[in-house]
Amino acid sequence: MKKLFFLLIFFGYLPAEINWSDPNECKLSDHSIFVNKIISNMTLEQKVGQIIMPEINSITPEEAKIFFLGTILNGGGGYPNQIKNSSIQDWKNLSKSYYEASPEVNGIKIPILWGTDAVHGHNNDIGATIFPHNIALGATRNEKLIKKIGGAVAKEVSSTGIVWTFAPTIAVPQNDLWGRTYEGYSENPDLVTQLGKNFILGLQGEGEDFLAKDFVLATAKHFLGDGGTKDGIDQGDTIVDEVTLKNVHGMPYYAAIDSCAITIMASFNSWNGLKAHGNEYLLTDVLKNQMEFDGLIVGDWNGHGQVDGCEDNNCPEAFNSGVDIFMVPQDWEALYWNTLDQVKEGIISVERLDDAVSRILSVKKHLGLFDGRVPHNYDQNYVGDSSHKLLARQAVRESLVLLKNENMLPMNPNKNFLIIGEQSKNIENQMGGWTITWQGKTWEGTEITNSDFPDTDSIYQSLSKHIQNTGGNVEYSKDGSYKTKPDYVIMVYGETPYAEGFGDIDSLNFSQINSKIIKKMSKLSNEDIPIVSLFLSGRPLVVDKELSLSDAFVSIWLPGTSVEGINDVIFTENNNINYDFAGKLPFSWPSKKSSNPLNIGDQEYFPLYEYGYGLTYKN
Repeated sequence: MKKLFFLLIFFGYLPAEINWSDPNECKLSDHSIFVNKIISNMTLEQKVGQIIMPEINSITPEEAKIFFLGTILNGGGGYPNQIKNSSIQDWKNLSKSYYEASPEVNGIKIPILWGTDAVHGHNNDIGATIFPHNIALGATRNEKLIKKIGGAVAKEVSSTGIVWTFAPTIAVPQNDLWGRTYEGYSENPDLVTQLGKNFILGLQGEGEDFLAKDFVLATAKHFLGDGGTKDGIDQGDTIVDEVTLKNVHGMPYYAAIDSCAITIMASFNSWNGLKAHGNEYLLTDVLKNQMEFDGLIVGDWNGHGQVDGCEDNNCPEAFNSGVDIFMVPQDWEALYWNTLDQVKEGIISVERLDDAVSRILSVKKHLGLFDGRVPHNYDQNYVGDSSHKLLARQAVRESLVLLKNENMLPMNPNKNFLIIGEQSKNIENQMGGWTITWQGKTWEGTEITNSDFPDTDSIYQSLSKHIQNTGGNVEYSKDGSYKTKPDYVIMVYGETPYAEGFGDIDSLNFSQINSKIIKKMSKLSNEDIPIVSLFLSGRPLVVDKELSLSDAFVSIWLPGTSVEGINDVIFTENNNINYDFAGKLPFSWPSKKSSNPLNIGDQEYFPLYEYGYGLTYKN
């Protein structure tokens, strides 16, 4: 009986092989004749080189030339020559060095393709415009704005000699304990689908502009189910049936493919116990065959090494399952030799290798790399462009969600203000993770200070300038004390920066770790001083106590560089409303009594604020 029970459980987790079929509506030129001609003249060594992607800090241009490499990357916290403050020219010089090291086949250069994690702007590059993280963009629900942001990011990335970004994340986070929740637009797959599609169109262009000079290659990620892991554990197990996998987590990929996303990144997570990097059913049968994805699948950072029986330097299973490029930051040389031996031994077929190389070369052809496009010859510098900062300001303005307002907002700036909250003075807090370093803060010996964000104000600086420029007074306090009794208190607090892995938490109750702020709020409330809370976070959190002590409460998410957008909304201009609140919750907001996970459509759905909630001055 025990054996029968085990078999029932086991087979219940096997793919049901539901129908994922959908015609690919992206109609691109067929480059198969051109590509196949190159492949027919390539050696095995050259072919294997195309599928290996090291990190720039572990591969020199000279080594890239020797091993016929096809791609490279820089991860979060990766810069030219490991120098954080590298100039635009430094980035372009390195791009040139790799380009010149590109292999040649019968006189045809096969340019090395450089990819970067530009997930909310060109976030590794000092001086770049940093847009609000995806969770905030989800609150805007503005498809046209998201498309424009994609276009701006493309120009800033191009300015540094790079033509590929590992964005957007089109995960559908279902458990807000997950440390990557802020990388998702929403818990609602419909909203993720629409915004993800438009960000891709913005990055890549469309029609005659597809992957033209001002546009870069997008990457839809992570395939599949990264937002659905049990207990929100990063790189964990998504234990759902196949219908849920398709209808929740898979939905955004249909629109991504139809929008001509031609690179997709495999996910770290498992689906019912099997790692995505080693899941042939999902990568090949579903994605490549049924969904008709004809682009390339790139692995995530040593994701192949997590497949059962694999190591970072040895994993034919991932390649045979459908991964076309191994993202192998450090152990690339050993993986190269092992993979070459496996092709010679028949463990990896030549047909599978040729298929992967064909996909890689086709993507390079679509990018124009065989037709005169030279990434480092991009002749303009859009990094930190003033128009992009205005766009970011609009994104901040439209992303703010007003959760509570007891006739407090908008405020007349020509008053006495007390600003409280050390986080308001530290710029990294408004950026969040994936900014300059992987974790968005001083990390692994790389220090981040306010000086790393040129021409950028902290929230405190922005608020104070605006108030003082309109005739008001500002006082800052750490402990809640003041010299002049304020007309308003603005309290800035919330989460500090984190990224994947380190951002996972075991409770959504922010109030239980925020006793110092609550104590200050209680004191000021007892003195009948109105309190406005500006809450920084990469996910909705339980803030019951903070809400009860606030006269107004605004979720400002992780706004990035252009925090002036906050001023646009919370203050009056000439005693009139300047901009109204437009943001609506892209995630359900929990209370202490709410269950977790908490998502729209759940049978037991008792949020403090429902998905789509957001006050305005008019209601």
